[in-house]
Amino acid sequence: MLRRFLRAILVGPEAPQIRRFFVVGAAAAGFQTALLGTLVEWGNVQYLIAAVLSIETTIILQYGVNNRWTFYDSRHDGWREYGRGLLRTNLVRGSAIPIQVGVLYALVSAVTIPYLVANGVGIVVSGVYRYVLDSRWTWQG
Repeated sequence: MLRRFLRAILVGPEAPQIRRFFVVGAAAAGFQTALLGTLVEWGNVQYLIAAVLSIETTIILQYGVNNRWTFYDSRHDGWREYGRGLLRTNLVRGSAIPIQVGVLYALVSAVTIPYLVANGVGIVVSGVYRYVLDSRWTWQG
């Protein structure tokens, strides 16, 4: 599966789209991690609550960028279509929140990895799941 995914990134018909999704995701991961650290360290918000808040913030930001750039061929233009797409991506990415937060919690509590590093692992673990659902449902309906 990993080999097929890596080949798809390089030469498959969805290669440009997958690469754009990855770039947007990497930028969002950096933003999300910075927001998480800010909420925990400066805002004194518990790290799991801060994770959910930072994830939801990046869901909204990523949708806008992905809609405009990654999935420009099937982008949502009107307010109704844009709103429906935003709802769909929230359902997709919202369903990934337990995956990401679960990985975060498990790594912090069981393995004692720092929460910002554990958050990065959670982002990667849930990333493939999010791409498959977003590309097949959010921008296809």
